[in-house]
Amino acid sequence: MNKSPGININIFKFAKEGILTNNPILIQVLGTCPALATSTTVVNGVGMGFSAMAVLIFSNLLISLLRKFIPKDIRIASYIVVISGFVSMLEMFLKAYIPSLDKSLGVFIPLIVVNCIILARAEAFASKNGVVRSVLDGFFMGLGFTAALFLLSSMREIIGSGTFMGNPVFPAEFAAKMIIMPPGAFIFLGILIALFKAIALVINKNSGKKVKKNKKNKTAEKDMPESEPEKAEGVEN
Repeated sequence: MNKSPGININIFKFAKEGILTNNPILIQVLGTCPALATSTTVVNGVGMGFSAMAVLIFSNLLISLLRKFIPKDIRIASYIVVISGFVSMLEMFLKAYIPSLDKSLGVFIPLIVVNCIILARAEAFASKNGVVRSVLDGFFMGLGFTAALFLLSSMREIIGSGTFMGNPVFPAEFAAKMIIMPPGAFIFLGILIALFKAIALVINKNSGKKVKKNKKNKTAEKDMPESEPEKAEGVEN
């Protein structure tokens, strides 16, 4: 009974950090190159997000398993070898089963090997933590990456093309074509980063207030003097 609450709290913490307070793109500002290049449509953006998530989960898992056997001097090179192996498998899978997505994403699938997010999580987390924690970290960081790409690509496709996932939203002649070009990508990424920075600041402030309040309550309870036993009525001193 005592184990399940701890698991739930840990999962919630991973989810909050990966999606909101430590989002790899919108807070850490990592992996912006594929985010800007592949977010012209929702299909491409989400496809890139799920591809990176799959590589992140499996590379975190394997690096966590091998963390005690990898020499420190060659750890980065070892991580790249592990990541490149999973990227190669992903590329073959896309070519075989989703060739249209493979063609759309093009060179950005092989470039997942040097994606800052995957290498950063391998070095900062998977190499220092157990398998379960590393897999959770990979899943929720990948989910945060995918969510950011979904938001960015949705805004760009709707405003820049007048469609959503290829379905028309409004007449194409009213679309702002600049939004699906590089300047539009930078503009909307900046807007999303500013918005998420503000959200993360509010969440962190509220969390800090709760922690301080709990500490004050505990301190007050410790400093509170014990109540003296009431004297029995009719007993003389």
